[in-house]
Amino acid sequence: MPSIAIPPLTSELVRVLIDADTIARRVNELARQINTDYANINGKLILVGVLKGSFIFLADLCRKLDIPHQVDFISLSSYGNTSNSNGNVRMIMDTRENLAGKHVMIIEDILDSGFTLDYLCRNFISRNVASLKTAVLLDKPDRRKVDVELDYIGFQIPDVWVVGYGLDYAGKYRTLPYIAEMIPVID
Repeated sequence: MPSIAIPPLTSELVRVLIDADTIARRVNELARQINTDYANINGKLILVGVLKGSFIFLADLCRKLDIPHQVDFISLSSYGNTSNSNGNVRMIMDTRENLAGKHVMIIEDILDSGFTLDYLCRNFISRNVASLKTAVLLDKPDRRKVDVELDYIGFQIPDVWVVGYGLDYAGKYRTLPYIAEMIPVID
């Protein structure tokens, strides 16, 4: 398998943590499990991607699903202008679909503190969804401040800053086809 080189002029990137082929294999495995788990549900599954970070994971995952499903999005913020969550989650954009009585799966790029996903799960439960599951590409258990139940996990990673495959740093690196560890440059 050829190694993907870190792009030039990116001295912030330390190493490729998870390569594109490994991500693709894991997304296929998750899709197979979701197809099995939801094979007999009554109605469609609604995949709710948390913007912006989940969009690549969500796109790849939903293209592998054989079950009836639709896609919606939500946008939340718990970081403001810092790199650490303060626990105050703010909804920036709500779903377009009424979720009451629907089977919902939250699709998230990364879980670290847990504040955002905990807020979103409580919010969706209050909307009387028929069922609620979570799928997270990356799990950083060492950063957890709030206990959140995860149903589908792509990868557990150490407490390092990562970019690529939807995750960004100051608007950069979001479209890398792999997950890279980086050292943020503090101005």
